[in-house]
Amino acid sequence: MEKATFSSKTFHSAVPQGSFGDISGGSQRRKEYDSPDSLHSVGWTYPKRIRLVTPDNPLPLDYGTPFAPIDVEYEMLGELASDRNNVILITHALSGDAHVAGWDATASPTWRPWRLDRPGWWDTIVGPGKPIDTNRFCVLCVNILGSCYGTTGPASINPATGRPYGQNFPLVTVGDTVRLQARLLDHLGIKQLYAVCGGSLGGLQAFEWAVAYPERVVKCIILAAGPRLSAQGLGFNVVGRHAILSDANFSNGDYYDQATKPDDGLAAARMLAHITYLSGQGMEDKFGRRRTTRQIGRNGSANGTGEQFEVESYLQYQGQSFVARFDANSYLYITHMLDNYDGTQWGNGSLQAACARIKAEVMVVSFSTDWLYPPECCREFVVALMRNRIPVTYMQVESNYGHDAFLVEAKTVGRMLRAFLLSPTLARRQFLRGGQCK
Repeated sequence: MEKATFSSKTFHSAVPQGSFGDISGGSQRRKEYDSPDSLHSVGWTYPKRIRLVTPDNPLPLDYGTPFAPIDVEYEMLGELASDRNNVILITHALSGDAHVAGWDATASPTWRPWRLDRPGWWDTIVGPGKPIDTNRFCVLCVNILGSCYGTTGPASINPATGRPYGQNFPLVTVGDTVRLQARLLDHLGIKQLYAVCGGSLGGLQAFEWAVAYPERVVKCIILAAGPRLSAQGLGFNVVGRHAILSDANFSNGDYYDQATKPDDGLAAARMLAHITYLSGQGMEDKFGRRRTTRQIGRNGSANGTGEQFEVESYLQYQGQSFVARFDANSYLYITHMLDNYDGTQWGNGSLQAACARIKAEVMVVSFSTDWLYPPECCREFVVALMRNRIPVTYMQVESNYGHDAFLVEAKTVGRMLRAFLLSPTLARRQFLRGGQCK
């Protein structure tokens, strides 16, 4: 495959990344990235896709019959140690994907064009010499079940009908996704994870890993996530799904052969969700009540809607860019996955009982202006872990970036991740103290 070439070691994009890294405040400010040939970049990446689940060994689902077949798309960065003990699994958020860092060598104007001018969504964190150092660790990131990025989801072809599943795709959960990831680790010969790390929906997966597979996780990092979504968070997702379902082009989820897709509904859902990723103060600082110079009316004159506010222009951009890379059915299924998760299920309604299963060392990071998982919600994990005498590190980051802070506050988050990942494991500390490792 012919690769593009760049003349400098910094690469610029004029497109704000929104919830994938850059809160631009409505302006089209330029953002620097490490180019593929930078010493700090993992360079060109090549997504891998395999048929992981077959009909003769289907995947058990929490809310349905075992499901097959399932294809899985993933990326691995860095070198896998000979004993396979240096793996960090990064679990992505709702609209994320396996392309966590580096530059997708397979991207093209017709195949994932949004990856042409920017690296992976956590490139500031993952790479040579970066907080999650690929010179030391082998990083694995997997597209979740229900994804529209290569892992089987509603847009995948149902072998029974020869058409996309659409709304015939089964309801899937965080637990289903983690079981699928565990199968991938088995396939790769990885018995234990040095760490699992994720933010938002990725944080729920990280916690699920620690309670579902306690023997396989040494360190667990939970960013901007709590045991369950609040009623307010559930409400935002309900309204977003309603926007999609109310779109005249939704066609009961069977829209894949249509010239016009439910883009308006999906864009509205994304616009609403994006507000929840920000913060009130952050939006005020970046947008205020400033207006754009563009007029909406005919012949440049103002109509009933008048001038656009900068915040309106920014949200419209977020909605329009989202529909170019995401599937409406996937959005419905994944938001249901987020809504239905409750970490207390492992303890029959008790978070403390659920956390008693954990054998990993845990770090929990909250962000002061996060609307979806505010600090008090994240601290529920911390209290339950402490009551079980499980080693836990808790940090609250002061930030105006809201829920998106785990993506945007790269320097602060990076320092915490580096320190936690490089600190001696509990087993190592016990050894140094002359104790016995369990």
